[in-house]
Amino acid sequence: MRWACALGLGVAAGGCRSDDDPVFTATCVALPRLPTPSLVQLEDVFSGVDVEGGVALVEHPSEARFYLVVKSGQVYTFTAADADPELVVDIADALMISGEAGLLDLEFHPDFASNRAVFLSYNAPGGTGAMLSRVSRFTMDADDTIDRATESVVLDVDQPYTNHNGGDIGFGPDGFLYFGLGDGGSAGDPQGNGQDTDTVLGAMLRVDVDAPPAGEAYGIPADNPFAQGGGAPEIYAWGFRNPWRWSFDRTTGDLWVGDVGQHRWEEVDRVVLGGNYGWGLKEGPDCIGVDTCAGDFIDPVAAYRNAGTASVVGGAVLRGGSIPAFEGSYVFSDFYDGTIWRVPIDVATADPEPIGSAANGVAAWTLARDGTLYGTRYRGGIVRLAAGEPTAEPTDVAFPRKLSETGCVDVDDPAALLPWIVGYDVNLAFWSDGADKQRFVAVPEGARGSFDAAGLVQWPEGTVLGKSFWIGERPVETRLLVRDDAGWIGYGYAWDDDGRDATLVEDERTTDGWVLPGLRGCPACHTDAAGGPLGTTLAQLDGEVPFDDATAPQLALLESLGVLEAAPTATDPLPRPDEDVPLDARARAYLHVNCSPCHREEGTGGRADLDLRRDVPLADTGLCDPPDAGELGLMDPRIVVPGAPDRSVLLARLGAPGDARMPPLATAVLDDAALALMRAWIEVLDACP
Repeated sequence: MRWACALGLGVAAGGCRSDDDPVFTATCVALPRLPTPSLVQLEDVFSGVDVEGGVALVEHPSEARFYLVVKSGQVYTFTAADADPELVVDIADALMISGEAGLLDLEFHPDFASNRAVFLSYNAPGGTGAMLSRVSRFTMDADDTIDRATESVVLDVDQPYTNHNGGDIGFGPDGFLYFGLGDGGSAGDPQGNGQDTDTVLGAMLRVDVDAPPAGEAYGIPADNPFAQGGGAPEIYAWGFRNPWRWSFDRTTGDLWVGDVGQHRWEEVDRVVLGGNYGWGLKEGPDCIGVDTCAGDFIDPVAAYRNAGTASVVGGAVLRGGSIPAFEGSYVFSDFYDGTIWRVPIDVATADPEPIGSAANGVAAWTLARDGTLYGTRYRGGIVRLAAGEPTAEPTDVAFPRKLSETGCVDVDDPAALLPWIVGYDVNLAFWSDGADKQRFVAVPEGARGSFDAAGLVQWPEGTVLGKSFWIGERPVETRLLVRDDAGWIGYGYAWDDDGRDATLVEDERTTDGWVLPGLRGCPACHTDAAGGPLGTTLAQLDGEVPFDDATAPQLALLESLGVLEAAPTATDPLPRPDEDVPLDARARAYLHVNCSPCHREEGTGGRADLDLRRDVPLADTGLCDPPDAGELGLMDPRIVVPGAPDRSVLLARLGAPGDARMPPLATAVLDDAALALMRAWIEVLDACP
């Protein structure tokens, strides 16, 4: 019989396990996966069309032909028969491309057959702010090319910042041209545009391009809410943050909008003439910064929580019978986590029902005449939505919805490790509202983790990595990260009020100020780009830990306990907070741990084009660039301005109030030590490389 004494760290105590222990092989390993909705699936189509940067797919009004709109300025056309894209127009030299800016949409005139008119929505340099949002009219030649010499600008709008441009255009059933615009950018709507009806920013516009007054590019529909004064006459509805993609129900004519949220809610709105949808006094169903907010606001039909990185992509009401089970449902998705939802169209509000996944990177949805819903992937490729097969929860192994059922934690004594659990520690912990953390791992019998060339531990299938969060003398949450045959998946358990057990949290919620991220929250930090688990790296595990009233090398202990194979001899451990190391090393280590899981190559860091891994040269991190995700009211800012922390967006983000704060999770409590560290680092930086 071989005994391995488990390593007790933090608030945990030690324990031992036996190879002969009958509980070990069935405890805290290979947890069953909760069933993933697969009522719909995505199928690759038009294999010859693999153009990166696609942001819209538009069907020809009468022919079996499609047009792919590319953010960098190109429009390509192809037919379903040949799927060989041909260039229609290239306006790259006329664009302002920055973050969300570029060529954003194309729309055919309702009378295209007779007037050959098409409209492009794009961002152009100029104006009094950062750029312009422009809608222009063009003529399409008989050979399906757009003659740039025919451009006639319909509408120019000054954009104060380079994000929240909206940009979707379309003709409604009434024959008028609709144009969706965001609030002008930055974060938190600093100019108050969402509720200012004297500006067209943060609004859905409606104009008449067919009967303009003499000398004008468009007219104002007589029933627009401010057609006779009191606000911008172009406004149809207002109170939007960033209506990226929207569509009309081809049967009812209802306008459905996906409005991208800030850090808490993504929402879907049914938009009506003269409606106010709340931003920036409301986000989703909640008031911002107050318990109640006054105003005649229209709540979203559906909303889902942003657990880290999210961006709703408005879809369409399914019509045409391609998926009979969801005929008449509004279907939409999230750009980052890929979830596909549906909501019924005959309700005022509803919880969105997840019906599928794998829509990561789908930037736009297009409902074709035959009822097929096509998705345009930003990184290349086109998919279509098809019926799937529902996945039933296994009947032989029910998922443990109580922590006590997992075999990972002794709920009667949560500070002690069970005999088959091994504790471990990290050199530099991610900030989590000041909570203490207890980390542990369980691996299948006879299996070990091993280090790859990048210093990441590759854990065997069946491994469970656990972390309990303690505030004072009581645990508030225990999270389990499980490695199965499909990869990593996370589950969080909130400790019950009586402290006797913890219950699975499926949807994000806040309890006594502590944010429980729910099932969607774990991938926000444990990204594929970061390799899944964040703490089990050579740089984090290589250090001295308490053991037998002294300290010992953790890597050697984990090897002796049968958890890890031998570690490489060459290591570069992250500095511990109390180590006497250079300021630059400590600052870069903080960014690596707290920011780089999202802000890295192929990461999910949204508009901020940063790579904050500590081994990336400072010149390549993007830290000295202008901010793409908002300036937070700073004067002449950069993400980092050497020697000037008060002009540095990075520092402002770490201390910003409410939803503008970064990182977006577990930072309700300010990390004062981190703020002091980053301020000191920026102050001594001489220059950007």
